[in-house]
Amino acid sequence: MLSYIARRLALMVPTLFGILLISFVIVQFAPGGPVERVISQLQNPNSGASDRVGGGSGGDAGTQSADSSYRGAQGLDPAFIKELEKQFGFDKPAPERFWKMLGDYVRFDFGRSYFRDAPVLQLIKEKLPVSISLGLWMTLLSYAISIPLGIRKAVKDGSRFDTWTSAVVIVGYAIPGFLFAILLIVLFAGGSFWQVFPLRGLYSDNFSELSFFGKIADYLWHIALPVTAMALGAFATSTLLTKNSFLDEIRKQYVLTARMKGLSERGVLYGHVFRNAMLIVIAGFPGAFVHALFAGSLLIETIFSLDGLGLLSFEAIVNRDYPVVFANLYIFSLIGLVVHLITDLTYTWVDPRIDFETRET
Repeated sequence: MLSYIARRLALMVPTLFGILLISFVIVQFAPGGPVERVISQLQNPNSGASDRVGGGSGGDAGTQSADSSYRGAQGLDPAFIKELEKQFGFDKPAPERFWKMLGDYVRFDFGRSYFRDAPVLQLIKEKLPVSISLGLWMTLLSYAISIPLGIRKAVKDGSRFDTWTSAVVIVGYAIPGFLFAILLIVLFAGGSFWQVFPLRGLYSDNFSELSFFGKIADYLWHIALPVTAMALGAFATSTLLTKNSFLDEIRKQYVLTARMKGLSERGVLYGHVFRNAMLIVIAGFPGAFVHALFAGSLLIETIFSLDGLGLLSFEAIVNRDYPVVFANLYIFSLIGLVVHLITDLTYTWVDPRIDFETRET
């Protein structure tokens, strides 16, 4: 097992290198950039461009440096444009910027945001609790509902209960999470019906004045609608996964043998089937959490005005804030690779019979 872990860790290095290299090359050909954005803002203050220009060239990455061919550069002093290029680190050739970025990232030095005037790592730390709250509660809620429901559906396979719950699950999976979030707002957040839940944020304005249990209640009150909206699709997927996993095990020979020995259905289900059937469900928990944390929260964060990693990444892309973009890409990719390894190790923990030593990496 140790040799397998070592091989997987070693493969992470070229994988991360390839991800960053391909992304960096694509960005070189992307239109616009932070320099052109600043020039556009200077010549048209009402253009909507960010008016916060951060200093520092840490985490140098971005498009080709600006020149006088920029449409917004007309009428500006070329020396001023060169100074902007130097400020953003675009006065150096692209290969040099890329290798500097790699060296900085190895030390987890992501530089400063171009337009927020703050260290990138600090921004990520500030937004991380919001995304963790959404991802963790969404994953726990979907598993808490889908596992018992999936087991029940497997036991009652083909019954009326299985049929109508399957219809509900399929409809839930087909509804986009952001559309369900809007529906929840209309119904329960003062849209056209009831004002039951708050519309935005994770805390009330008087959160610091509340008691300990009052803070918990206030937090759960604010997180209820976003988590419910996010859990809809994941709930459907994990329910069908649980059902199919249990059905596969129930139809195996060892289950028939256990029944012939006189064991009750409950004893067969939870004494023999449960451990084997739950293998794939439990092992998928780390991946489900990471997916919810980094991929599933962008629209929900935007709709409910939750300042998390999803919203930070989106705004960084729109504003061409490349240090934030590449830092998020690097961290998300690294966490994804580590979680994939943890998932494999979870398989061996749930079922020691699985041996990855003989598996080709």
